[in-house]
Amino acid sequence: MATPETLHQWDFDHVWHPFTQASEWEAEGEPLIIEAGVGCTLMDVHGNQYLDGISSLWTNVHGHNHPVINQAIEAQLNRVAHSTLLGQAGRPSIELARQLSLLLESIPGTTAPLRRTFFSDSGSTAVEVALKMAFQFHQQTGQQQRTRFAALTEAYHGDTIGSVSVGGIDLFHQIYRPMLFDGVRIPAPDRPDPTAEADCLTEAAALFKAHGDDIAALVVEPLVQGAAGMRMHSPEYLSTLIDMARTAGALVICDEVAVGFGRTGTMFAMEQVQRRPDIICLAKGISGGYLPIAATVVSDTIYDAFRGPYADYKTLFHGHTYTGNALACASALASLQVFEEEGTLAQLPPKIEALQAALAALPATHVAEVRQKGMMGAAVLRHNRGAEARVGHRVAMAARRHGVIVRPLGDAIIFMPPLSITALEIETLGFAVGAAITEVLEG
Repeated sequence: MATPETLHQWDFDHVWHPFTQASEWEAEGEPLIIEAGVGCTLMDVHGNQYLDGISSLWTNVHGHNHPVINQAIEAQLNRVAHSTLLGQAGRPSIELARQLSLLLESIPGTTAPLRRTFFSDSGSTAVEVALKMAFQFHQQTGQQQRTRFAALTEAYHGDTIGSVSVGGIDLFHQIYRPMLFDGVRIPAPDRPDPTAEADCLTEAAALFKAHGDDIAALVVEPLVQGAAGMRMHSPEYLSTLIDMARTAGALVICDEVAVGFGRTGTMFAMEQVQRRPDIICLAKGISGGYLPIAATVVSDTIYDAFRGPYADYKTLFHGHTYTGNALACASALASLQVFEEEGTLAQLPPKIEALQAALAALPATHVAEVRQKGMMGAAVLRHNRGAEARVGHRVAMAARRHGVIVRPLGDAIIFMPPLSITALEIETLGFAVGAAITEVLEG
């Protein structure tokens, strides 16, 4: 077995890390290499323990090494690990698709229920296929002029070309602009302020009036724009925006990759908006944070537009090698079982209050704003140093010395722990981040 020192060198020699500047990564010295995890705690190769304050990039729901999910994966592994869904089917994918259909009935609305699931392997691919579905739907239903997509300012929907095209974070997306298709950018507030939201909706109405006939779909992250630093809007803002889109004849795609599976306090954020989308994108927490899997779920209205003789070429010509992977589906089914057996959603209110208290206890001198929706939170740092100082990054690195893992988005320190975290662990998370903030900004 390779020593920690050997692993460090191999990492520097062979691994390309996402969203990471290689020169700075190497200059920081020994990387944090995780070797094990139990509950909300991760352990590195040196035996140090860290509270997982970001759910291993917003994916882990019930904690690491949960026995129910472990056993489900082991049981499936003893049957078959993977078989294609191209031209055949598999038991776990069928059962999961049905379960998702039943769960999504919790989203109220007057449009057709979400009953048809297309499986892929990440949030980006879930959105990518949703865009293709919406575009092709209009091409096959006599509205060929609908070729554009509307999305919010500061949106983030993934890193594939289509999902980047509807993204709006210049830091991530600007360099790729020559490769992307043009969209209609809808203004979104950075907080649920009634005046700001009213102004944004006035602009949105003008944009739908000018471009509504050309828009195939409105794409939104409901309630929380996670990668933008936890920018938030109210259910009323979003319901009004959705009504505008529908009046204009556009479909509605809701990207619940980050906010789904209990993150906002309900299983799906759209339950609070009281509007059922035409297409919903799910990933991250769907498998409890165990294996890569994503789902794009649509109504029969969408699905039926792709029916016809083969020679009409109405088929959705899109697929992934590991679509409906049996192990990933088994982990997702087990995660949903844990939601039910452990009453995960019913236990959230006191944890949400604990997170609110932890955010409020951060050093006010150095925190300009706190943002929270359910179990999603952020502390926006206050300082007069330039972006090149990377203050948020330095705070996250300092937090590790206090035994917690967090990740910044610019100057926003993100709090997004597993839903299984205890109130005491949330308090510990807050204390550690508070100490790190003080160290960096006063040291």
